[in-house]
Amino acid sequence: MTEVGTELPSQSFPIGRADLVRYAGASGDFNPIHWNERFATEVGLPNVIAHGMYTMALVCRVVTDWAGDPGAVVEYGVRFTRPVVVPDPEGAVLEVTGVVASAGEDGLGVVDLTAKVNGQTVLAKARATVRLPAASAESP
Repeated sequence: MTEVGTELPSQSFPIGRADLVRYAGASGDFNPIHWNERFATEVGLPNVIAHGMYTMALVCRVVTDWAGDPGAVVEYGVRFTRPVVVPDPEGAVLEVTGVVASAGEDGLGVVDLTAKVNGQTVLAKARATVRLPAASAESP
């Protein structure tokens, strides 16, 4: 059984402008703040920013990769604390860590996630309720 305090493997996700354009096409969210630097700065943003849902999806990948099944996530929520700024050409790198905060006898657990870009937290209260991986799946 997974224990409280178990750390999930951390992951880094590079985010470039091309990723944002691909996500816009997949999601239908073509808001120019996600691809047009001139427009983004005219509306008061520091630069183009990543879609919030794209950021959330990348963060949740840490959980789904660890659990071994995207369907294991029962509930997931976050609070946005700051946008993920994606300058061109260097882009941004989203650093994600997670730790098991609780593990119930019902096989469900809660994973607290931390998401940072350049050392600054971009999501607060990022938490997933997940069907915990079986002990046999955790063994190497």
